[in-house]
Parts: sequence; structure tokens; C-alpha cells
Amino acid sequence: MPGSTDGSTRTMGVLTVGGLVVVTAYTVALGSNGWLWFGWVVLGLITLALIVMRS
Repeated sequence: MPGSTDGSTRTMGVLTVGGLVVVTAYTVALGSNGWLWFGWVVLGLITLALIVMRS
């Protein structure tokens, strides 16, 4: 069905949003860490690729 997501894609989306919250909290509390942001961007791109491939 077009536009629907399976469980793994939904899980990746939740992990990506959760990762953004964690990285933002880390940045606020302890200062910016470029590797954390780079990792989050990579995770976001993987999630985006999964969503595009599913639709």
C-alpha cells in the first residue's frame, strides 16, 4: 500500500527522532560534539532512504 510504513521503517524513524533529542540534550548540557551530529545526520539519511524505498 503506497504511503504506508512497515515496522522497521517506523522503528528507524523513532530512533532518529530519539537520537536528535539525545544529541540536542548533550549539546545543551556539555557542548557541541561534531561526531554526534555527524552520526545523527547519517542515521537520518538512512531513515530517509528507507522511507523513499518503501514508497
